[in-house]
Amino acid sequence: MEVKVRFFTNLREIVGKREETMAFPDSGKVTVDLVLKALSSKYGKPFTEYVYVGESGHPKGFLQFLVNGTSTAALDGLETALKDGDVLAVLPPVGGG
Repeated sequence: MEVKVRFFTNLREIVGKREETMAFPDSGKVTVDLVLKALSSKYGKPFTEYVYVGESGHPKGFLQFLVNGTSTAALDGLETALKDGDVLAVLPPVGGG
């Protein structure tokens, strides 16, 4: 199973790319939380410090996560199950005026 992850602004600079395709075994449930933890493991401290509040395991409140354009807040949060071909976007806060 493959999931695309799209990165924006600071996170794009941390990982050095706009998008990454991640592969997971077909046998297990893949959630937004699992993808974030895999990315944290792959990219280390800079990624972890940007996404997570200390060692709590909770993402920072200013980040938004979209699955195929729909906020995970409207789905099952970090436990939102992903399927093959889904796109997870990690968005920073958006300001305007």
